[in-house]
Amino acid sequence: MSEIERYLQAGTRENTRRSYQSAIEHFEVSWGGFLPATGDSVARYLVAHAGKLSLNTLKLRLAALAQWHISQGFPDPTKAPVVRQVLKGVRALHPVREKQAAPLPLQHLQQAVDWLNAEASAAKVRGDGASLLRCRRDSALLLIGFWRGFRSDELCRLEVERIQAVAGVGMEIHLPRSKGDRDFLGTTHRAPALKRLCPVQAYLDWIALAGLTRGPVFRRLDRWGNLGADGLNPNSLIALLRQILERAGVPAESYSSHSLRRGFATWAAANGWDLKSLMGYVGWKDVKSAMRYIDPTLSFGGLAARPLLESGNDALPESLDPSDS
Repeated sequence: MSEIERYLQAGTRENTRRSYQSAIEHFEVSWGGFLPATGDSVARYLVAHAGKLSLNTLKLRLAALAQWHISQGFPDPTKAPVVRQVLKGVRALHPVREKQAAPLPLQHLQQAVDWLNAEASAAKVRGDGASLLRCRRDSALLLIGFWRGFRSDELCRLEVERIQAVAGVGMEIHLPRSKGDRDFLGTTHRAPALKRLCPVQAYLDWIALAGLTRGPVFRRLDRWGNLGADGLNPNSLIALLRQILERAGVPAESYSSHSLRRGFATWAAANGWDLKSLMGYVGWKDVKSAMRYIDPTLSFGGLAARPLLESGNDALPESLDPSDS
């Protein structure tokens, strides 16, 4: 690999690069298309997969094709009017309601953390180091994921050397890259210490017990309590979250790793955060993205018969105020 190619690859997120490569292979190998492509061939490709692939997947395939042509110095066939019109037709003839993860209510978060704390105490008494480590890791994962509204890939990429935490005060987390950070400028996130369900103390307890000084914060643990060197795979977080919730007695089938992010947004909106503060804290760039996470009945105050989303929004810590972020 030449130095230019190395820097070009570094300028594209790994997940995006893998997705684009898979999309190009699907167009060429699975469907039998030719590159460079024409607008007509791309339109035929869309028609062949309309109703079989989601609209978002089709858009991703178009983005991959566009990127390939531009990088190779060819005209972008996805800009052809016929492609845009066919995509519009796909949207009209195959309407699909976008699936969203259910928000994790605060009482379910409390129930899960209480169970983990009880399990940790029991493990400590019987000298079960592996179970104690797992409980401390999972508590920190849930609480940081919820109160910072992190995506699963962001949680898995947290590094000890990029986090500063002070018990009873707060924590500062630096992410060198994230989904909304298109230019890789890096983002610093802050979270205060809380009176209960505190992400700061949970993090400090976890890294102290695990003896972590560098590298990924959240790692795989085997049955004997041996820590892996690499961070957890983002694709494993849904199963891990559901396992924790189920063992804590919480019905977990409707929850995913995104439920932590959506749960925080629902809690914050119900506790008086204005949209601008919420967008800044979570990292949304546009109002449309933010509104997908907020229960519309919150805007109706006491007139709403009941929330559409059972959010369990009891007022929590006075210290978690949007002005503190």
